[in-house]
Amino acid sequence: MIRDITIGQYYQTKSVIHRLDPRVKLLGTLLFIIALFTYNNPVGYIIGIIFLCTVIKLSHVPFKFITKGLKGIILILCFTVLINLFLTPGTPIIAFWKITITYEGLAVAFSMILRLTMLIMGSSIVTLTTTPNNLTDGLEKGMGFMKIFRVPVGDVAMMMSIALRFIPILLEETDRIMKAQLARGADFESGNIVKKAKALVPVLVPLFVSAFRRAGDLAMAMEARCYRGGDGRTKMKPLVYKKRDAIAYIILFTFVIVSIWLGRWSVITDFFRSIYMNLFGCPL
Repeated sequence: MIRDITIGQYYQTKSVIHRLDPRVKLLGTLLFIIALFTYNNPVGYIIGIIFLCTVIKLSHVPFKFITKGLKGIILILCFTVLINLFLTPGTPIIAFWKITITYEGLAVAFSMILRLTMLIMGSSIVTLTTTPNNLTDGLEKGMGFMKIFRVPVGDVAMMMSIALRFIPILLEETDRIMKAQLARGADFESGNIVKKAKALVPVLVPLFVSAFRRAGDLAMAMEARCYRGGDGRTKMKPLVYKKRDAIAYIILFTFVIVSIWLGRWSVITDFFRSIYMNLFGCPL
């Protein structure tokens, strides 16, 4: 399970998505999430899936590597499905005892699963195709307008970059500690939830000690190199927009406008709704 978490990892390869400016990818992820939560019919989801699959194909990141990150949210997905299935009122499909499953609950549960899955996969593209340094520069440049509100943009971007960089390090450290505890006879699988939680204590204590030690070493290294951040800090490779970034912006905004429009008021939407009504006898 530890090795299946892909958040914060960078997949090194050559692709069009890797060469894009990090500001384009950050804004693209934000617009994709906004569009994702405005869909209310199958047309919007179909367009979103096609766009996401196209981006994954262009990124040259293996699809299996991206889907590994979904294993960490299986419990959240199951909880979301159960809540929507049993608590959404509407036309009943199955009713037994005090539990009722409705068409509307089934539709909402399916849409939430689809949204969360696409959200995780779309967001992971940013970290998988952007190095931590470029991600920090992109965040700092993208949030530059907040300086007028006296927000320390450089410090915020650096903290977010360090947090993302620490995720794979801590995951590797956790995996190493768990293997060491298993070699000493520890059991993390058997027993109820309380026993499993108690079995994790020998893992959490050295993990926190290691995390604080690494944080202290990093702070001393930054101080030894006279790092101050903020205004006046120069960059070896400053971010500059290129032609491919402009093309990506055009494609991105076109996708958002078209997908939201078709996903809410399209004639195609009414066509799909009529087919669903004829097949299942209830409105979508």
